[in-house]
Amino acid sequence: MNFVSHFLIFVIIITNFDFSFGFTIGILSDNSKGMMKWSLQWAPSAPAHYSGVVVGYRRVVSDLFALQGGDDEGLQPRQLISLGMKKFGEMKINESIELFNKAEEKSGYGVLTPFLWQRGISLYYADRFQEGSDQFRYDVKVNPFDAEEIVWDIACQNRLKQNDPNFVVSKMALPSGKSDRRKIMRTVYSLFRGDGATEQDLAMAGHSGSPSDDFYALFYLGLYCESINENDKAANYMRAAANSEYARGKGVSDYMTVCAKVHCKLRNWL
Repeated sequence: MNFVSHFLIFVIIITNFDFSFGFTIGILSDNSKGMMKWSLQWAPSAPAHYSGVVVGYRRVVSDLFALQGGDDEGLQPRQLISLGMKKFGEMKINESIELFNKAEEKSGYGVLTPFLWQRGISLYYADRFQEGSDQFRYDVKVNPFDAEEIVWDIACQNRLKQNDPNFVVSKMALPSGKSDRRKIMRTVYSLFRGDGATEQDLAMAGHSGSPSDDFYALFYLGLYCESINENDKAANYMRAAANSEYARGKGVSDYMTVCAKVHCKLRNWL
């Protein structure tokens, strides 16, 4: 899909949203490393550390705004997604999936579908691994440069392999010659793909990087070990991720730190 097609999807989505809380899409810049992280956020205003042009969709924070009970039938797609994320953080996994499904339905099937990576994560934690894999694979059709979605798909397929030894894992790959902008995710991707990186490589990359690198290394080491049925190691890694400097500080509202904490609570690892 070319850039124009990708941009038109954003226009379609935006025209379906209620703007009462404001709508901000931005590029997060990591000035220390010269990297850009794609982001979509619904919030009253963009945080001070946001900079750049209004594009992208990747990282959504968890506590965008609070919705207090009531009937969700009158909510707009963006509100349903935010409420679904909130429910996920409360470990109400099935409720979060229902809300993401409603957002998809209200926006028109197919319009929002490739952007519902949050639903893919919820499906993983609901043990609905085939549906989770389908979601991530659909996402990659729109954004083929996202190593993180590929990694989650592999995790889903590895879990399917645990349940059925005859299941054949089919690993997606980034386009030839392309890699994730984030150095830590390049190592994560290599580990999950089996392209050369080891657990030790990823652990060292995290320890020698920023607090966020350390968190992401620990988180994906936990996910990787769980996906290959090494649960004792998975528990140690995931607990460390949930209690990391980044998860307790600057990254407390990163959806993936919320995911780490939910992961541990669901498995009774905390």
